[in-house]
Amino acid sequence: SSIFFCFLRFDDLKEGDVVRHEGKRSDGYLEHIFKHAAKELFGMDVKEITYKALKNKDFQEVTLEKDGETVLRFAAAYGFRNIQNMVLKLKKGKFLYHFVEVLACPGGCLNGKGQAQSEDGKPDRALLAQMEEVYTAIPVRLPETNLHVQRMYQDWLEGMDSRKVQDTLHTTYSAVNQSTSSLDIKW
Repeated sequence: SSIFFCFLRFDDLKEGDVVRHEGKRSDGYLEHIFKHAAKELFGMDVKEITYKALKNKDFQEVTLEKDGETVLRFAAAYGFRNIQNMVLKLKKGKFLYHFVEVLACPGGCLNGKGQAQSEDGKPDRALLAQMEEVYTAIPVRLPETNLHVQRMYQDWLEGMDSRKVQDTLHTTYSAVNQSTSSLDIKW
């Protein structure tokens, strides 16, 4: 059984204001969700998280330990090679992560095909570094402090711990029988 965290962005900002989520890059919400889960589930206030590169720089792990036991294990898998390896490990039951952030672009969103590339189509490292610097200068705004999100929980979801929250934002997983269809994707 797993918990699914969902943070919607209904901005009550003035036009032209830009905010970002926690994290040093523009990728996903891994850092924010990790810190939020540590606080909500284990009462731990995590200030900094440390990414540990595993087989390559585009597959990284973040863990939280409490009393010598790993209680949270998150992963960031960027690029199709890492996504493919993740799916294979999932099929074998050897992928023990509570949350995985998956991005198709190796190096993350800012390194995507529509982003920082030189005229010859190769990554422009200087431009990428400059874009990351500009991104980290944008103020952080936590989704749960947004008045629209708070109102959504109060009015539509009937409170933080309601049955509607459980039904809408949480899920459980169960094994699925193998299909013999010729449409199965072979990784």
